[in-house]
Amino acid sequence: MMKNINEMDGLMNTIIGKDTVFNGTLDVKGALRIDGTVKGRILCSDCVTVGATGVVEAEIEADSAIIAGRMVGNVDTVEKIELQAKCEMEGDLKTKSLVIEQGAVFCGACNMKETKGNLSFLNEDSEQENQKEEDGSF
Repeated sequence: MMKNINEMDGLMNTIIGKDTVFNGTLDVKGALRIDGTVKGRILCSDCVTVGATGVVEAEIEADSAIIAGRMVGNVDTVEKIELQAKCEMEGDLKTKSLVIEQGAVFCGACNMKETKGNLSFLNEDSEQENQKEEDGSF
């Protein structure tokens, strides 16, 4: 059965092959897979996938990202970042959802931007500890 053009949206439509080196800004409408080397900046309206042979030294802004290769740079996504088992990730992450598989190497910070929960209980605990220290009781 043939799919019409509208049903094909969201499919992998841009691939950077294993022996390809790209320097600059990639602005991709749709999904992107990187099996080669990219240096610079990546803007993607869908999912960026860095394959096991991929090497990326760039800032990434995308809907979601899957990292299986080597990534140096910050990743900012709307939905999800997945660090697969053999990836090496150096940089900061900003996302709503994060998955880190066992074996992945991650060196950086993570900001879960949709977590606006009430953490006032932390302040209450520290106030109680301060009060105990002032009273000399522990």
